[in-house]
Amino acid sequence: MKLTGGWKRLFYVGLAAALMFTAGCGSKSPLDPKNPVSLTVWHYYNGSQQTAFDALVEEFNDTVGREKGIFVQSYSQGSVSDLETAVRDAISGKVGAQAMPDIFSSYADTAYEVEQEGALADLSAYLSKEELALYVDSYIEEGRIAADGTLRIFPTAKSTEIMLVNKTDWEPFAQATGASLEDLKTIEGVASAAKAYYEWTDARTPDVPGDGRAFYGRDAVANYFIIGMQQLGVELFQVENGELTLNVPKEELYRLWENYYVPTVKGYFGAYGKFRSDDVKTGDILAYTGSTSSAMYFPDQVERDSGSYSIEYAVMPAPVFEGGRSYAVQQGAGMVVSKSEERREYAAVEFLKWFTLPENNLQFGCVSGYLPVRKQAGSVEQLDKVIAEKGLSVAPKTYDCLSAIFAQMDEMTLYTNKSFQNGSAARKVLEYNLADRAAADREAVTEAMAGGAGLEEAAAPYVTREAFEAWYSDFCRALDAAVNGQG
Repeated sequence: MKLTGGWKRLFYVGLAAALMFTAGCGSKSPLDPKNPVSLTVWHYYNGSQQTAFDALVEEFNDTVGREKGIFVQSYSQGSVSDLETAVRDAISGKVGAQAMPDIFSSYADTAYEVEQEGALADLSAYLSKEELALYVDSYIEEGRIAADGTLRIFPTAKSTEIMLVNKTDWEPFAQATGASLEDLKTIEGVASAAKAYYEWTDARTPDVPGDGRAFYGRDAVANYFIIGMQQLGVELFQVENGELTLNVPKEELYRLWENYYVPTVKGYFGAYGKFRSDDVKTGDILAYTGSTSSAMYFPDQVERDSGSYSIEYAVMPAPVFEGGRSYAVQQGAGMVVSKSEERREYAAVEFLKWFTLPENNLQFGCVSGYLPVRKQAGSVEQLDKVIAEKGLSVAPKTYDCLSAIFAQMDEMTLYTNKSFQNGSAARKVLEYNLADRAAADREAVTEAMAGGAGLEEAAAPYVTREAFEAWYSDFCRALDAAVNGQG
C-alpha cells in the first residue's frame, strides 16, 4: 500500500515513537547528576495552590532531583486563559513571547491543538505498561490524544463535581416546608426544591409580591450538557478514529432545557457573581454544583447589606437526572511535555512520576481539592495516612469534599469526551448559548413583573414548547457551526 500526504507523516511519527519507546524503556537513564538538566514548568495555580505546588517542587529538587540530576523551576502564568495564550504565543514565535516551557498544565482541548502542531512529546516512550497501570484508567485514556493513540497528557490532578449547600439557611426552609436534602440527589428534585424555596421566601414578605429568592446555581453549564446527556444515555460528542458525530436528540435536550432554562427564567436558579460560591457568600443562592476544587471557596459566612452571619455547609453528590445513569464529570488539567531531546523529556517524566506518587499527590490535593490520579491513592484511608504522616493541616471543607468523592467512586462512572478539532469552540456553545439566553429572558421577566405582571404571566411566553423549539434550532445551528470551524 502506498502512503501519501498526512498518512505518510503519521506512519513516520508512529515509527519514531516506537523507536523512542525502545530507547526510553530499554536503555539506562540519560541523566547525569554531575550535569543536571534544568526544566521549566508553567501552570495556572495561584494562592495556596501555588504555594503547595512550589513546596513540592522544592522538595523534589532537594531529594530525587538532586540525586538524578534534575532541577525544576515553576512559574504561574496567572489564569488558565493566560497560560493558554502564553503557550500559543510561544508556539507561534510571537514577538516578545517566552520560550516554550518543558512542562505545562493543559486541558485536553488545548493539548489537542498543540499536538496538532507536533509540539508535544510522546510520553508512552517513558512509561512502562506496569507504570501506566498504576493510574486510573480513564485518566490515562483522556491523555491519549495523538492520532496513533499514544499518551500526550500526563494525569497529575483531577476533579469532578459535587454539590455544596448552605445548611444554616436550608434548615429553616426545610422545617417549614418538609424539604429534605435527599430531594437534592436528582436534578428534577433540585428544580422542585428551588421552586418551593422561591415561593417560601416570596410568601415571607406578603406586602412585596414577586420577591422570592433563587435557591440554586451551577458552575460550568457545559458540564451540565455533556454529563446530563450522558446520564440520559446520549453521548453528545461521539468521537471515533478522530471523527466527530454530534448527537443532539430533541427530547433529551428538552429535559435539560426544562430543568435549567425554565427555573432560571422563573428566578428559582440564579447566577450573579463570577462563580456560584460568590453567590452563596452574598446570600443570593443557597446551593450550587461545582468542581471539587471549589470547596475551599465555599464561604464561612453570608455577607449582606443588613449584616453578616456564619453558616455551616453540607456536601452532597452532584445531582443526577431521575432514572438516569450515574455519570459524573472527569475534569482537571494534566501536564504535557514539550517535544525536545530525549534527556529533557525523560527528566520531565521523572518529575511527573514523582509528583503523582500517592503521598505527594494527596499532599497537593489536601490544599487544592484535586483528586489524586493513582488508583492506590483514591481512598479515605490513604488520605488519612498521608495527613498523619506528613502532619498536614487540612481545611474541613476540602477534607469532607475529598472523602465524599472517595466514598462515591464505586457508584459512579467518570466521563469526559474525547478531544476533537474545534472542541474548545464547541464547549463555548454549551457554556454560553443557553445560559446567556436564560439570563436575558430572566431580565425581561423581571421587567414585566415590575410592571405589575405576576410571575407565571410574565414567564409564560418563554417557557412554552414553541420557545424550546426556537432555542433548539438556534442551539443546533450554533453547535454545528462551532465544530465546523465557523463559529
